Amino acid sequence: MGLADKLTILRILLIPVFVSLLFYFNEARLYLRYVLLAVFGIAVLTDFFDGLVARIKKEKSEIGQVIDPLADKLLLLTAFIALYALRKSLPLNHQIPLWVVLIIVSRDLIILLGVMLLYFMKIEIPIAPSMWGKFTTFFQMITVLVVILDIPFSNFIWTLAVIFTLISGIGYFTRGVKSINAKAIRQG
Repeated sequence: MGLADKLTILRILLIPVFVSLLFYFNEARLYLRYVLLAVFGIAVLTDFFDGLVARIKKEKSEIGQVIDPLADKLLLLTAFIALYALRKSLPLNHQIPLWVVLIIVSRDLIILLGVMLLYFMKIEIPIAPSMWGKFTTFFQMITVLVVILDIPFSNFIWTLAVIFTLISGIGYFTRGVKSINAKAIRQG
């Protein structure tokens, strides 16, 4: 296992640490905001560095191509769901609304169902993020950071995250439909 895969695994291991810290973050423990930011920040940096290391050291592995996007999804979905679920106990003035969480979670569930459908139909599609998917991940990560920081313009950032989430979701859906249609044409 190369360094890139180890960084991805570190990102996955930081998820329960992040959620645990959220449970203890309250008015009496405001200092935990900075620990939360550090843990989430390290997780975000592992996302950047695992890709960089994989390219520089030519460590692209089959497992890395699967667990890297999975780690991103787990980190972000867990963060959005936990921030929403714990909203009443968190000392934050700018909290993520339900509609944002629903759009983000729905897109990833639809992508997961699409991948499963393609797998069962024996349609191979390379696992590769689109430019829109990268923007989506970036703005979702920034959303979590600005919400934890309780920045007043958080709603602007999460609106951008939702826009990119929808654009990338439509792009992945279209890509899947084209793959199914291409198989039908080849068989037909």
